Amino acid sequence: MHDLLVIGGGINGTGIARDAAGRGLDVVLVEKDDLAQHTSSASTKLIHGGLRYLEMYDFALVRKALIEREILLRAAPHIIWPMRFVLPYDKDLRPAWLIRLGLFLYDHLGGRKMLPPTKVLRRGKSDRLDPLKDEFRLAFEYSDCWVEDSRLVVLNAVDAVEHGADVLTRTACTRLVRHGDFWEAEFQSAKGTETRQFRAVVNSAGGWVDEILGLAHSGNDETHLRLVKGSHIIVPRCHEGGYAYFFQNGDGRIMFAIPYERNEYTLIGTTDVPYTASKDKVEISAEEIDYLCAGASEYYREDITPSDIVATYSGVRPLYDDHAASASKVTRDYVLKFDAEGGAPILSVFGGKITTYRELAEHALSELAPVFDGLPRGWTKKASLPGGDIPGADFDAYLEGLALTLPDMPRDLLARLTRAYGTRVRVLLGEAKTLPELGREFGGGLTEAEVRYLVAHEFARSADDILRRRSKLYLHMTESEQAEFTAWFASVHS
Repeated sequence: MHDLLVIGGGINGTGIARDAAGRGLDVVLVEKDDLAQHTSSASTKLIHGGLRYLEMYDFALVRKALIEREILLRAAPHIIWPMRFVLPYDKDLRPAWLIRLGLFLYDHLGGRKMLPPTKVLRRGKSDRLDPLKDEFRLAFEYSDCWVEDSRLVVLNAVDAVEHGADVLTRTACTRLVRHGDFWEAEFQSAKGTETRQFRAVVNSAGGWVDEILGLAHSGNDETHLRLVKGSHIIVPRCHEGGYAYFFQNGDGRIMFAIPYERNEYTLIGTTDVPYTASKDKVEISAEEIDYLCAGASEYYREDITPSDIVATYSGVRPLYDDHAASASKVTRDYVLKFDAEGGAPILSVFGGKITTYRELAEHALSELAPVFDGLPRGWTKKASLPGGDIPGADFDAYLEGLALTLPDMPRDLLARLTRAYGTRVRVLLGEAKTLPELGREFGGGLTEAEVRYLVAHEFARSADDILRRRSKLYLHMTESEQAEFTAWFASVHS
């Protein structure tokens, strides 16, 4: 019998599995698709406090998120890094005094130590207003962090396995039967059907959390979620520099324009649309495209049009239904529901933010502590994620040192690989010192050595797992290169 079953391979599920395995529990995580295939790869890719939540008076959530922001920045400086955000002032929207107050609170609520404070920008004295229309004369610049969201999920799963967990992707939980002091769970995968027993279950299935509760409670179809679709567009670079814009829209919503993929593109999003369609295939609508283009065009000198769009992505946020009138005002904080009536416990996770996943995992384990006598205390607060053990969390210094030892390796390739894999880039490279030694090149800088690493260490089982989640290399490859790689991968890894 196992200790804990975790259902769902998004950020919350992998974070809980990692924490639990690190405390010595016998953990199995099952995910019906790939890790981070749904909501956790469709975020705006920010580790942030959520500046706009201050307007909702949700100070506790903002403070919690700001504290976690610095913890995560230290834990994974290869996939998380500081970014400055420019908030242009529009006198017809929020007053300047309110923005100043909000940013003052944002600077101080979370005990900021690693990131620079807010400053005021004025046209003519800062080139960061130059890409914007002349009417924007004043702006505020503050700090937050960028994250490679899919990689954050994968690294939590990798760490869970390295602490003894069993992570099973493309494995659906199809049956849950509660007995007196254990759960019997049935799994379905390409290998067939198997049954295992567990002392407790964590239901972190995201958009499918109600369906899992239905399995556990024999068909109970009570709804706890409010599904909200968020969509993003990717367009050619709209502005130089590594800073992002925070745009306020007339409808009260906010929008980000963020340098994306080595600043070759700009990522613009997000929307907040109530959603009731298929959770397996979520796509941007024409109305959302028009909304994002129009919102960005209110600020940029050069209009953004649908014809500029290179790619899009959409995801469904499974928010806890607190009966807020507006989709954009539904709480982004998480809710945990512990149920031990009738026998073995099941803990269900509703909502949450990618920024607070680690704290959520600690909270979940505290809820489960009575089930597991002598459970050790939390350990993840000061622990690095795989590849994140960079001395002093100084990514640039680490890259410079690596480049000195590999002078014949292309610098741009080395920088990308180190960004993705941190200190584990040395495992990927092995004894290779030149590009040809990494094997076949598929386009976009993807080589056989990287593919082998992703299959062996990061649960990659398809071409899309590699091109769209563990990397965004599809944006740097032609359609023919993608098709050729997909055919090669299927022939080699079928």
